[in-house]
Amino acid sequence: MRILFYVPGESDGGWRAALAAALPQAEVRAWQPGDDAPADYAVVWHPPAAMFAGRTGLKGVFSLGAGVDGMLDLFDLLPPDLPLVRTEDAGMGTLMAEYALHAVTRHFRRFDELEVSRAAARWAPLRARERKDFAVGVMGLGVLGSRITDAFLHFGFPVRGWSRAAKALPGVDCHAGPDGLPAFLDGLSALVCVLPLTSETRGILCRATLSQLAQGAYLVNVARGGHLVEPDLLALLAEGQLSGATLDVFSEEPLPASHPFWGEPRITITPHCAAHTPRDAAVSQIAGKILALEQGMSVSGVVDRQNGY
Repeated sequence: MRILFYVPGESDGGWRAALAAALPQAEVRAWQPGDDAPADYAVVWHPPAAMFAGRTGLKGVFSLGAGVDGMLDLFDLLPPDLPLVRTEDAGMGTLMAEYALHAVTRHFRRFDELEVSRAAARWAPLRARERKDFAVGVMGLGVLGSRITDAFLHFGFPVRGWSRAAKALPGVDCHAGPDGLPAFLDGLSALVCVLPLTSETRGILCRATLSQLAQGAYLVNVARGGHLVEPDLLALLAEGQLSGATLDVFSEEPLPASHPFWGEPRITITPHCAAHTPRDAAVSQIAGKILALEQGMSVSGVVDRQNGY
């Protein structure tokens, strides 16, 4: 069994060695430009087009993350029946839920405002918000989004969810599709985006959608920077429609030092660290799926290319 491996950068963080240890019967080699030797599987993160141009014989391509938007432009280079498999949770759900819960509860408990008072050496108690009146919406109800809704339900928040196709989650007021979006957004106090990035969801966090939230609502984006129309966020903050945002992802990363987000104190910025892919759990998952494919079995996590996730 021959496995091609690729991650950008000079170091792979031990991923290739871990994969080789999990599949000792396999030859795992790092792809280099010009390598057109046969391979059975590819395990990659944001691979270049040259890696797949003219390549035949692959039985499956595995993404080292839950998102495959970095490969959307490569779909035409891959046979339509070739399985493209994303990493499923592997511990990322808990990390995403921690991040989203922290960002929203920090705002709900008004700790962001208290930090401003602290900086001014001002003792200024604030009136507590009513939890029952603070509805939280989660866009994207896959494995990660479902874990996030569970976290907010555990702490007693009213929770709504929105997804492309209809879903039913216990305790969650679920909405689906373009027709369900207005009812989902209407009057939300906080919005968390964990959607996959597709042609349909690009720019979905814009003036038209964010203006439907409650006055002074809070935004959290842990999905992809392409979901957010950045000038619209700045304008809505200036107008008071939104009171703040926590952003982990951006259209350009690293976020340039000249970007206006750095100068907006109501935007909390983190460097795309809301959740990482736990290496050992992910490698174990990928190795198990490769062995299953070798035995002619089906595997979960196969990307629907038409939907883009």
